[in-house]
Amino acid sequence: MIEPAAFRDVLGRFASGITMVAALGPDGEPAGLACQSFASLSLDPPLILLCVGKGSTSWPRIAAAGHFAVSILAEEHRAACAALAAPGTDKFAGLPWRATPHGTVHLDGALATVDCALEAVHEAGDHLLVTGRVLDLTAREDGAPLLYFRGGYATGAF
Repeated sequence: MIEPAAFRDVLGRFASGITMVAALGPDGEPAGLACQSFASLSLDPPLILLCVGKGSTSWPRIAAAGHFAVSILAEEHRAACAALAAPGTDKFAGLPWRATPHGTVHLDGALATVDCALEAVHEAGDHLLVTGRVLDLTAREDGAPLLYFRGGYATGAF
């Protein structure tokens, strides 16, 4: 049997970027979460993949919107990431964000944003495997990513 602590320790050695997944909820307020399990999935059609913990209280509000944005966090977003990862409903207090015409939410200063329509959700262990159909893309030309490595934040210069 694989022990959870060993699993986390070994897989934590794979550095991953950190994102914000967010949408305007049914009440018009932003709903979002921090997500490190994000990847491109398909070029034709353009699809992305992310994984969300089944216990997330933000995901049902995002899913109800039927669309979401993924903001790829820059190294200066460490405090924003911590706020998005914390439980509670007022995660956006003090965060610089903006609503988009797609009904999604972008974090100001993100390295890139990917607006998506919710394509499919599949159960996968203690997570949901979510696919999104890409509707729009933006990217900034400078900046370094905020990374997650061995249970903590890291940055990378490229």
